[in-house]
Amino acid sequence: MIPQAMRRGALTVLLLAGCGAASSSRDLIFVDGRALASAGDSVLAITRQGHPSILLRDRTTGAVFTRGEHALRSPFQVQELNGRWYVSDVSENEEWIIVFDAQWEVLNRLRIDTLSLAPHQFAVLPDGRIVLEVGDGRLGYLEDGTLTTFAEYESASRTGFLVAASGGVLHAVPDVAVTLYNAQGNVRWRHPWDWREDVYVSDLAVDARGRMHMLVGESNGNTFVCFSFAHATGEVLRWSEPGPAATFSIDRMGEILPDSIGRWIGE
Repeated sequence: MIPQAMRRGALTVLLLAGCGAASSSRDLIFVDGRALASAGDSVLAITRQGHPSILLRDRTTGAVFTRGEHALRSPFQVQELNGRWYVSDVSENEEWIIVFDAQWEVLNRLRIDTLSLAPHQFAVLPDGRIVLEVGDGRLGYLEDGTLTTFAEYESASRTGFLVAASGGVLHAVPDVAVTLYNAQGNVRWRHPWDWREDVYVSDLAVDARGRMHMLVGESNGNTFVCFSFAHATGEVLRWSEPGPAATFSIDRMGEILPDSIGRWIGE
């Protein structure tokens, strides 16, 4: 089970059931271990293993649309910024970040095979710079084809996780630390990674309200917990009851609930 120290004070929640329409008061934040992306108050973007496209869910009507199928093979992480969609697409030894406009027409293809240690992970800053984990204990930003150091950190044997958060970048390095950087690469807060060896991070997410989350699982693959960080300090603010699957949603008050993807996309 997840360590007791990580569960103390957890809210009592109920496992959601049924296949009815998902409540408009909640939003998905992780699906099958992958983070979702929000575009303002209107759209959630979902990627799923084995699906060469993006699912867009209208947060008001619940309608689901398929996008990017003409240009993607194995999309993983998605971010929207100023009407543009950035998607990591990794397959067959080719690693890309593909940029789409608001109509999902391709604007740019950025090949990152030789640049990023974790090509499925990236974060786009408010000014359009793309932050990658580039090796040698460095985060770098890609701008106009040039890679420049963004921040330095203590590296580990495994690659980390990145997501754009609070105008900067949230970065989790296994066995080292979880850090929030501002847009200039300066540390806002940093907390050591001191969890048990059989507890691992699956992904990081930022929801439609800008709240930061981490999805944690156990090596047995049967138990998952979702955490929320305080913006100012990085302390764990809330966390869910353990769930049997890596899919979680969050309500307007910040309560995190184990969930099921089927009730959100009509499966």
